[in-house]
Amino acid sequence: MPAQPDRFTEVQTGAEFAQLRRAHRSFAFPVTAAFIAWYLLYVLLSNYAGGFMSTELVGNINVALVLGLAQFLTTFLIAWWYARHAATQIDPRAEAIRARMEAGE
Repeated sequence: MPAQPDRFTEVQTGAEFAQLRRAHRSFAFPVTAAFIAWYLLYVLLSNYAGGFMSTELVGNINVALVLGLAQFLTTFLIAWWYARHAATQIDPRAEAIRARMEAGE
């Protein structure tokens, strides 16, 4: 079945598509804001709290190194968390919309 622009517009304005967008936004916006805040905290601490950041925890490992490595850890955790969220909340809804569109409903 050839693409029909009116059909895409109709689906995009529908309640099911709104639920799909809401499922994505309810995860992406808060997590993005939290991660940016966490990153900015690290940057601010690095610039303005040098004494705290240079505090040695174990041997030559200091607070700055631990928090810097935690940035990588949180990046991977967020990616894993989003993959789970997408698989359970977003992908099934998107697949249902796609299947209905391909069926011509």
